[in-house]
Amino acid sequence: MNIQQNAIRTADDFLRWNEGREGKREFVRGRVVEMMTGGTRRHAELALQLAFVLKTRLPDTEFLVTVADFAVRTPFGVRYPDVMVTRREGDPSDLATDCSVLVAEILSPSSLAVDFSEKAGEYTAIPSLAHYLVLSQDEPRVWLWRRGEGGDFGKPEMIVGGEETVPLPGLGVEVTLGEVYRDIG
Repeated sequence: MNIQQNAIRTADDFLRWNEGREGKREFVRGRVVEMMTGGTRRHAELALQLAFVLKTRLPDTEFLVTVADFAVRTPFGVRYPDVMVTRREGDPSDLATDCSVLVAEILSPSSLAVDFSEKAGEYTAIPSLAHYLVLSQDEPRVWLWRRGEGGDFGKPEMIVGGEETVPLPGLGVEVTLGEVYRDIG
């Protein structure tokens, strides 16, 4: 595997090499990074519920909502976010996009530091990105980074409670945490 990895120098090299392989990995700063598999049921339910809520709100002709198997190109490599919204552009056989509008990660004990630091920096450097969300598995709580009018991302806003609304002006919608966390124990 090391011989193959040494030949992986670009995001395109990685995407071709990674296609169809078992396991989960990302390409970060020129390195192939093995990822954990086997998340909790709550993690899987929350990702699906967020994707479902977004899919039902957004026009299919304009936006595509995906979960963990479709990649986003960042200025630092390739990531596979838990949930992503992109503009409906490009070829349906593409392995990655560089036009994501929203990226969401669901916290797990092993991803906490990376989701709030490394991934936040990578995702918010994507020119098309309007929103980066980090969701708690344990309670209706989300951290929202949004691109301001000047084009920069400020500090994340923490939104807590089932009745609270998450504004997503880059998508022209808002969602309540109650609908995202509905029936998630």
